[in-house]
Amino acid sequence: MVRLDNLTVSYRQHPALHHISGQFANGSLTAVIGPNGSGKSTLLKSIMGLLKLSGGHVQVSTPRERIAYLPQMTEIDRSFPMPVRDCVLLGCWSALGAWGGVNADMLARADAAIHQVGLEGFDERTVGSLSSGQFQRVLFARLLVQDADLILLDEPFNAMDSRTTAALLELIKHWHAEGRTVIAVLHDDAQVNAHFGQTVLLARELVAWGDTAAVLTDANLRRARTLAEAWDDSADICHTDEALA
Repeated sequence: MVRLDNLTVSYRQHPALHHISGQFANGSLTAVIGPNGSGKSTLLKSIMGLLKLSGGHVQVSTPRERIAYLPQMTEIDRSFPMPVRDCVLLGCWSALGAWGGVNADMLARADAAIHQVGLEGFDERTVGSLSSGQFQRVLFARLLVQDADLILLDEPFNAMDSRTTAALLELIKHWHAEGRTVIAVLHDDAQVNAHFGQTVLLARELVAWGDTAAVLTDANLRRARTLAEAWDDSADICHTDEALA
């Protein structure tokens, strides 16, 4: 589904991701972990095409409209007084465009998604009036409506209560069972071990990629911490092969 070839992404010419290569198989369920500042969110944004690459390539084998991306909640502005149902219906954007009208089938899909995430009766509530856990359920309902082949989740359980986390994990397992490709940035090693078969461990560079049990070893985790602590943003600028060509 996704192939990375020598991917390098830089901010102010210092690498946030440094020569990353590997592939996410069709239908795989993969966690992306690593210390703070290790490039996890940058990886998802690179796959989405939201960042300019400093070097290498990202190849995605599904059209952009078949990719769903959930950023960190801190990046989402909830001040606009949008009702829950309208927010969920944004999952139909690729079919609607700027001027398309919502039809009965789309409304039915939105209502079914709201029910599936356990928010019946919240249809007309504004998103700004919801708790963090309730709002995250709304965003997952929007992903359900979007019906994507590739789903990218950036810290979807951050600051969530255990009940909400368990419910959202069930949705992720459901997507995986349907053959969708799911890539999730996480920070809870126990959660990764319990629910994700594949793991990518980053520390700006790639530490390990493969079966979760083989990646989450004490040696790999120590190496990731050591690499993260060794990075110096004031160091010499990294010149990629592409920049030198």
